[in-house]
Amino acid sequence: MLLVHYKTSADVWNVLRGQRLFVTGGTGLVGCWLLEALVFANSTFNLGLRIDVLSRRPDAFTLKAPHLAVDPSVRLIGGTMMNLAAVGGPYDFIVHAATDVVSPSTDPLVAYDAIVDGTREVLNVAARTGARRFLYVSSGAVYGRQPEDLIAVPETSSGAPDIADHRGAYGHAKRVSEWMVFTHARQHGIEPVSARLFALLGPYLPLDAKFAASDFIRNALTGNPITINGDERTVRSYIYCADMAIWLLTLLTKGNAFDAYNVGSDQPVTIGELAERISRITGAAAPIRHSGNADSGLRRGPVERYVPDTEKARSGLGLDLYTPLDTALARTISWFREE
Repeated sequence: MLLVHYKTSADVWNVLRGQRLFVTGGTGLVGCWLLEALVFANSTFNLGLRIDVLSRRPDAFTLKAPHLAVDPSVRLIGGTMMNLAAVGGPYDFIVHAATDVVSPSTDPLVAYDAIVDGTREVLNVAARTGARRFLYVSSGAVYGRQPEDLIAVPETSSGAPDIADHRGAYGHAKRVSEWMVFTHARQHGIEPVSARLFALLGPYLPLDAKFAASDFIRNALTGNPITINGDERTVRSYIYCADMAIWLLTLLTKGNAFDAYNVGSDQPVTIGELAERISRITGAAAPIRHSGNADSGLRRGPVERYVPDTEKARSGLGLDLYTPLDTALARTISWFREE
């Protein structure tokens, strides 16, 4: 069982005491960590929670996280977001954390429709079951490409995905879904909050997700070279999933209604530095390599950044980063070695 180091304030748990929750995406990375937090708190503080979790494959989730699947507070509902007629509630809180990141091989129109139509169906559940709070787990992708001279992107940024880039389906769909959530909520008396998630680290991280951190960890643990594809100067930041769960539950219970918050780390790290840290922590035997287009000491193009400004959540809700990057990497790597 994963034990999460909680800094969550007591009033968050008091708000959740005796409440009924419906969670989509509960068997993915974000959802698993939310369930870890909720199940742990429910047992520790005797909250009397009831948590219904939508799962495409309840049997697979039971194998993946049996301690969550069989917990008395959790009920798995088999199905997809397009098949929610049997979800009857009533519910007090809904967390919509479903939708996978769109891969290059996915038809962008199909991906866009799946995200937007799925969100619409979950909103219908919220209206039908009397939910009073709705947390939409969005993404920093709604801002589009971060300008090089913008050190960290705030929630007030007017940036958006490039309409000429067919790869922007995920960011466009998340942006439209945020608008739809807020509009629907006004019509049905629901209090919505949007959480714009940035890069994550932690157990349950899918090592086949084709992101730098997951690729580096997988290669290091399998004895393969850590290969940097692209510009090693690219800047990212990573929040540990236990911290992310604390932030999301705080937004669910205390975030300002009809407001959006960045959820992530404001501590930047280059992809090259990340590779070196992972190599050191794993004790990797294989070297760090660069792909043909990344061996780039002479590169002089713009540096891509993906780093949030988190002052709004910090100052407004008292949130913080509780897990340093090296600790987050060490815990993630240790979990995969045990698994």
